[in-house]
Amino acid sequence: MAQRLALLSLLVPDYDAGIAFFTGVMGFNLLEDTDLGEGKRWVRVAPDGAETAFLLARAVGDQRDFIGQQGGGRVWLFLQTDDFAADHARMQAKGVTFEEAPRQEPYGTVAVFRDPFGNRWDLIQFAKT
Repeated sequence: MAQRLALLSLLVPDYDAGIAFFTGVMGFNLLEDTDLGEGKRWVRVAPDGAETAFLLARAVGDQRDFIGQQGGGRVWLFLQTDDFAADHARMQAKGVTFEEAPRQEPYGTVAVFRDPFGNRWDLIQFAKT
């Protein structure tokens, strides 16, 4: 039996704001945007070549309190790149807020950034082994 992680739900305040950030700023692909009726949509985005996609979930009611807090304030999303310098420069040019300068760790080059919803991410290029 083969299994894989297909989707990760990510709370956003609005579908269109999520699509705008992930496709316009991050350069992810919009895989699907299906109207489910009653204001609900099935919206999937993913970077090129990714096996796992994000399902953008518009927060409603008390869920709004958790937008940007799904990781409890920690980095919980890790965007791997094979060209850290180029992606870091492109993201900065698009207005992405990095919390730190790039740093070298035993596992690779990394810098923490926040998306406009408050989620903390690592942009990471793993060290060659």
